[in-house]
Amino acid sequence: MIRVMFYKVRNVLLFLRIVFLRIRGCNIDYSARVSFKARIDFTNSKGVVIEKNAHVTFDAIILTHDFTRKIWKTTTVKENSFIGAGSILLPGVTVGPQSIVAAGSVVTKDVPPNSIVAGNPAKVIREGVELGKLGRIINR
Repeated sequence: MIRVMFYKVRNVLLFLRIVFLRIRGCNIDYSARVSFKARIDFTNSKGVVIEKNAHVTFDAIILTHDFTRKIWKTTTVKENSFIGAGSILLPGVTVGPQSIVAAGSVVTKDVPPNSIVAGNPAKVIREGVELGKLGRIINR
């Protein structure tokens, strides 16, 4: 009973985080999940796009600007994608639908749809992936 109540409260708080991020100018779908510890770039908050059912886990960083190169670009996480813990998405990157960014990866280029990327810089390690709920791989 207490565990069920905890999850309900947590889901409400995650929803309120999405509302807060949308107020700040980010374009985030209400079905997306963004961890409380994920860091979103508010310098160009309109450049953050997270589509439906995407998951951004703890310590992930989504950047939309680079002051040294004077770049302000849109960083997009497409639908049903999963961004692993501690990964970094650089400005202008698009993570394709049904894709996984492995933990600790630094994404410098666009991620193709239905793929898994890992490393620094992130490289495709598997293609043709189908994802289920919470970024789980359906086809092995």
